[in-house]
Amino acid sequence: MGLFQKLFGKATDDLYAPMAGKAVAITQVPDPTFAEGMLGNGIAIEPTEGKVYAPCDATVDMMFPTGHAVSLVADCGAEILIHVGLETVSLEGKPFTIHAANGDKVKKGQLLIEVDLKAVEAAGLKTITPMVVCNTDNYPTFQTKVDRDVTNADVVIQLAK
Repeated sequence: MGLFQKLFGKATDDLYAPMAGKAVAITQVPDPTFAEGMLGNGIAIEPTEGKVYAPCDATVDMMFPTGHAVSLVADCGAEILIHVGLETVSLEGKPFTIHAANGDKVKKGQLLIEVDLKAVEAAGLKTITPMVVCNTDNYPTFQTKVDRDVTNADVVIQLAK
């Protein structure tokens, strides 16, 4: 039994970092759509590597054709949006390689997207990557683990209903 379950009597659903880098609070994203929680609560990664992995077992709800974002429905019911960089849709998919398709069942740690971070930066865009739970209201307990270096082996969000 984990500490959270001992303290609160409920099991949590864990979401892992989708990228290697530094996990930061969603409020640090320089875009009000994310920073003000318009799409839901979450975290962001300042990436050190251009690989985006599934943060949990899930189904790909929508892989954007440009590869700049993916929406997942976690097996636990969380609706997750991972948006690689800011304003990166404008790159029309050039620095992205897609490794999953709509409807695919994916396992935690499965490669979803690769991105050339240097190409994003060369275009004058930010690489910070928000991961939000769009149905945050379904989770009265929502804990983030930020201000640290992470990989896909690290939990960054814990949810409980």
